[in-house]
Amino acid sequence: MRKALEGVRVLDMTHVQSGPSATQILAWLGADVVKLEATTGDITRKQLRDLPDVDSLYFTMLNSNKRSITLNMKSDKGKQLFVDLVKKFDILAENFGPGAVDRMGFPWEKLQEINPKLIYASIKGFGDGPYKFYKAYEVVAQAMGGSMSTTGFPDGPPLATGAQIGDSGTGMHAVAGILAALYQREHTGQGQRVTVAMQHAVLNLCRVKLRDQQRLAHGPLNEYPNKEFGDEVPRSANASGGGQPGWAIKCAPGGPNDYIYVIVQPVGWAPITQLIGRPELANDPDWATPEVRLGKLDKMFQLIEDWSADHDKWEVLAKLNEHNIPCGPILSTKEIIEDESLADNEIVVKVDHPERGEFTTVGMPIKLSDSPAEVRRSPLLGEHNQEIYGNELGLSESDMAELKASGVI
Repeated sequence: MRKALEGVRVLDMTHVQSGPSATQILAWLGADVVKLEATTGDITRKQLRDLPDVDSLYFTMLNSNKRSITLNMKSDKGKQLFVDLVKKFDILAENFGPGAVDRMGFPWEKLQEINPKLIYASIKGFGDGPYKFYKAYEVVAQAMGGSMSTTGFPDGPPLATGAQIGDSGTGMHAVAGILAALYQREHTGQGQRVTVAMQHAVLNLCRVKLRDQQRLAHGPLNEYPNKEFGDEVPRSANASGGGQPGWAIKCAPGGPNDYIYVIVQPVGWAPITQLIGRPELANDPDWATPEVRLGKLDKMFQLIEDWSADHDKWEVLAKLNEHNIPCGPILSTKEIIEDESLADNEIVVKVDHPERGEFTTVGMPIKLSDSPAEVRRSPLLGEHNQEIYGNELGLSESDMAELKASGVI
């Protein structure tokens, strides 16, 4: 069965997480992604290792379905090989610091000359301006994109989210830009530059907080549980932040993840009162409408928690869903990795690796009916040098041996 991006070739100069997360999606969609690494390899091959001298899970879980070649871009021969490679690819992706590829001798203008159809995608920490040359990491992007200031409890410090919205979130934005440029090229025949900044991607994911920042000019944010409001959006703990109030309530036996998140819609209030053994509250004028409940959301969720604390989260889940009440148990990483439904949906998958053996990874989250993704293992360092340099660029065995001996590949 033909893949959606079959025939599309990606020269992947990305490393760590933001770039590899983008190119991995492209690989899952069927593109031929060739990871171009320094002779020492992507730094994450050695980071956070759980097994000695084996590619880390950090690397393997972000680089599946790719091929790997090595190249020393500081050498003249390496630069010439890079030119030869660029001519054969549709997309070049990188997430080095600002200007790094330019300093290698390949600004966008030169890349366009080498391959006018090339789509050149770059992920940076920040856009043009005073932050442009600042170093960016996941939590730095969260801090400067609006996430941390609005995450946490009102009386606590700003918090980072466990979701990698700075790195992988930016990678997903980059995928959208790359695919748009690829589609436009079908009409124009020309490649173009695609740039995404981590700060900008995080801000895009935090847009509802900018919505609320502007609403503050007209009074308190009534759907927030906060008692006081200043001139900026406060941290609102586990409030849903939307039109329907929600909260994480405790369940038995009271462990760190024995919680379920419950959203109370107007239509759900009456059945909730039945479940918690307080049916009289359904028509009580002090509780019956969303408007009167809004001023005492903490008391409302405490009433629900008084009931849920005597049941485990799976029992609470079942009872709430019987009445079509939106809810979801807080799943630990252990529960997620063991969840049969996630395995059945091939979003948690097992992959064999020649050095580490079988491991569990995240599968393709985007499902296409006519071109399903197959998750294959990540490549070993330089595993495909012969395929690319020998078979495609026509280098002889002696040429390859010389390049390796001189540290070019």
